[in-house]
Amino acid sequence: RSATAQFFINLADNRKLDHRSYSPEEFGYAVFGRVLSGMDVVDRIAALPTHDVGSFEDVPVSPVVIQAVTIKN
Repeated sequence: RSATAQFFINLADNRKLDHRSYSPEEFGYAVFGRVLSGMDVVDRIAALPTHDVGSFEDVPVSPVVIQAVTIKN
């Protein structure tokens, strides 16, 4: 039911996203990366105004579009 293109850049410990059980509501999310540079961009995204949309909290009022990402091994 949550199979969206949503991901989180966490600025704090979000324990509500941790795996708690094997039920769909408590399965949790996998950590798959970290910000190595460009934290100023993350801070600018975090400062944008947000609102709640349905069951989603803190959704940016205006869409945020990531135009490029560099993946380092």
